[in-house]
Amino acid sequence: MICSFNQLHLSAPMLDAIARAGYITPTPIQARAIGIALEGKDLIGCAQTGTGKTAAFAIPTIERLCASRPGAGARALVLAPTRELALQIAEHFAMLGAARGLRTVTLIGGEPMGPQLAGLARRPDVIVATPGRLFDHLERRSATLSSVRIVVLDEADRMLDMGFAPQVERILAVTPLDRQTLCFSATMPEEVERLVRKHLSRPERVEVGTVAKPVAAVTQRLYATDNREKMPLLLQLLGEERGQTLVFTRTKHRADRLARAVAAAGHRVTRLHADRTMSQRREALDGFRAGRYRILVATDIAARGIDVPEIAHVVNFDLPHTPEDYIHRIGRTARAEATGQATSFAVPEERDQLRAIERHLGHPVPRS
Repeated sequence: MICSFNQLHLSAPMLDAIARAGYITPTPIQARAIGIALEGKDLIGCAQTGTGKTAAFAIPTIERLCASRPGAGARALVLAPTRELALQIAEHFAMLGAARGLRTVTLIGGEPMGPQLAGLARRPDVIVATPGRLFDHLERRSATLSSVRIVVLDEADRMLDMGFAPQVERILAVTPLDRQTLCFSATMPEEVERLVRKHLSRPERVEVGTVAKPVAAVTQRLYATDNREKMPLLLQLLGEERGQTLVFTRTKHRADRLARAVAAAGHRVTRLHADRTMSQRREALDGFRAGRYRILVATDIAARGIDVPEIAHVVNFDLPHTPEDYIHRIGRTARAEATGQATSFAVPEERDQLRAIERHLGHPVPRS
């Protein structure tokens, strides 16, 4: 049983970087995946959200890059479904690899091309990208993947859910056949299995816990209510608690309206959804992470890609459409082995979503 990063045969500079990052002991997915990836094998990693998958691929990728001679172009590619998740991944690579001179560029939509072109011109070691924007660069011939030796597909299920399968297929087609491929996902639907069979070579499988189930440290509760009572109930909960709170709504319009009402009640609140500019989204996330805002109101764009260990409470103001989205939403709390609270409001019109969620969980959500 691996209980220490020292047991993973990591280099001294990496152990120093891990210590500076504040990691104490490997999470289960890190303990099982890092050694396999260090050996250069293809890997499929499945684990609950919030269990440390980013470090599980960032650590061995950096180690393998630093052990080989720098090339004439990017040697590692990480694909992520959302801008927020790509930025989070890039932060991990900077935190763990910058002291060793590792250069990373982030290619995401909603940002000007100029800085991205400048970053590519500096011949980065690692490209972290969303599929759509990377495909744009490939079409413009401003990026090349001929020197890539490691490809990571993070949140593969979400990428395919969002319709990125054609871009992912075409991106993989222009990377070298002898690459190492690491595929990390919270769930393994048939679409992901097909991708794995086509693009991974004799992969090792690592599955930690019950895939697509909430972590045990999340305390769940449900309020059966109606639309008129939702807002007073939310304001009551926010007034009773003091921790960082993430509130999910179904639509962008409702997120805006909810944020205004919460601000009018005297709370420090911001909002995150697809109609906000990239700079506004980054300011909202950075402010929430830094504690300038106690409450973040968001649509499902934030269900994956938010890595804020201090989130104490997730509130489903509207129930999500699928059980998987429920799992990813409430997985924003109780991260890094902390505990957390997940509260859901259910109106009569949402009884079908609630039944689907409870079937997926295998038990009713406790009523309050």
